[in-house]
Amino acid sequence: MLTPTGETILSLLENHFKLKEHGTDVRTELLAGLTTFLTMAYIIFVNPSILGSAGMPTDAVFVATCLAAALGSLIMGLYANYPIALAPGMGLNAYFAFIVVKQMGLSWEVALGAVFISGCLFLLVSLFRLREMIINGIPASIRVAIAVGIGLFLGLIALHNAGIVVPNKDTMVTMGDLHSAPALLAIIGFFVIVALDKLKVKGAILIGILLVTVLSFFFAGNKFMGLVSAPPSLAPTLFKLDIMGALSVGILNVVLVFFLVELFDATGTMMGVASRAGFLVNGKMARMNKALMADSCAIVAGAALGTSSTTAYIESAAGVQAGGRTGLTAVAVAILFLCCLFLSPLASVVPAYATAPALLYVACLMLRELGEIDWNDTTESIPAAITALAMPFTYSIATGVAFGFISYAVLKLLTGRAREVKAAVWVIAALFLFKFIYLGGG
Repeated sequence: MLTPTGETILSLLENHFKLKEHGTDVRTELLAGLTTFLTMAYIIFVNPSILGSAGMPTDAVFVATCLAAALGSLIMGLYANYPIALAPGMGLNAYFAFIVVKQMGLSWEVALGAVFISGCLFLLVSLFRLREMIINGIPASIRVAIAVGIGLFLGLIALHNAGIVVPNKDTMVTMGDLHSAPALLAIIGFFVIVALDKLKVKGAILIGILLVTVLSFFFAGNKFMGLVSAPPSLAPTLFKLDIMGALSVGILNVVLVFFLVELFDATGTMMGVASRAGFLVNGKMARMNKALMADSCAIVAGAALGTSSTTAYIESAAGVQAGGRTGLTAVAVAILFLCCLFLSPLASVVPAYATAPALLYVACLMLRELGEIDWNDTTESIPAAITALAMPFTYSIATGVAFGFISYAVLKLLTGRAREVKAAVWVIAALFLFKFIYLGGG
């Protein structure tokens, strides 16, 4: 029997989230939140590992990751009332660390500044309802190819972190030592993740990461540093973003890529989760603009805290499958991410080869988008293929995006189909072409 306080809380939750209207209740929403959290909690280990490779302090990144995920999910739940959780996105964190910082030579502070600027642009686009105009102007084949290319890029990083693929001066890359403990443990972790996910075990990716980490104590010389402690300091990354430095670099290679991928990723993810939840009416989400506002606010806040772009997670579909229908699901996810702040000792001992299987699995899942490309129309399929292939082979997401837009515009022009190309494509292609001709590659 509920106390008066309990009844008041339930009444407040009902009034805000409209639980009965959505055919759900508090217990279902909280269980859905736990389900979503278990499927995406791997990011608290993976994100510090990736951004740490760019020289960022991993303890502070761990805190920033938890806070950004909690804040983003909270805004989504309370403001947009959707069961969609947010956290620093896979792919964008790799672009941040391996391209913007390690390859282009920018500092991580400047990279955070670029993320902040892209978030502000995303916020303006959402505020003035320009999203549909931009999305409709970009060919579907290029949007799909960007996701596939990022998947291939993540796959290359994962195989390298696992020691399965290593550099070779004669063949560029070759197979690593598969007898080494890191490579063997990564292979085991990968198969465990795939098998558990196929068997519909909740938290399959998280279980795989933790299993490899535990095995590393016995077979790879890793040392256990404890499980629970007070959260580390956020000071090393808090408000360390360099906005003026990012502006001085220019927007083509960094900000534009962040912005485009954020826009496509967020929109595609939200539409996918909404479709599974039955929220789409005539193919549209009722509160899409609120959801995008929540997403863009999370990007800006995440950059200030000290992490790469925050975005909606497709893993939210697991919570929807478990019955989540309102923002209370996202609020539950936010609370669980805040609880993770006390697990920093565990996060600090997770090796790169333990998160590599998770990266590789996510990469494999991203390749399924290839089926959406019209392979019979070479003016669509060839630019898409070039986009996807250029990302891992040039080790640059920005270059892949640039090659895709330029080749799309050129092929449509040469085949007499220039009228099919929307203005957004001509503008983006021209900007990238100008960049290559007058400012050089990279």
